[in-house]
Amino acid sequence: QVQLVESGGGLVQNGGSLRLSCAASGRTFSTYTMGWFRQAPGKEREFVAALSWSGGITSYADSVKGRFTISRDNAKNAVYLQMNSLKPEDTAVYYCAAKKARSVVRSVREYDYWGQGTQVTVSS
Repeated sequence: QVQLVESGGGLVQNGGSLRLSCAASGRTFSTYTMGWFRQAPGKEREFVAALSWSGGITSYADSVKGRFTISRDNAKNAVYLQMNSLKPEDTAVYYCAAKKARSVVRSVREYDYWGQGTQVTVSS
């Protein structure tokens, strides 16, 4: 079992930055692929970024490539999402997710554990 708790969301102006954090419980955190997803009102949950268990492989949605960076600290059981150059269309609830796998996973359906989400609002 893995429990995930996100933090770091908030209100930011267009072009601003935020850093989301996800704290994970469990001794085997380092064996999980971690992902960030988001869901805007009236839309389906979508992939944002993923990071392999070792941190050596990353994957990003085209809409955030070059602006967002995913990273992890296995010693702290934490994964982060640095978001720069934020746009109003980035407004959503952001979720952290975990899947026991070695490589990156982009599909919402394949993740086993989810956090409760943190709201990110970008004003225009």
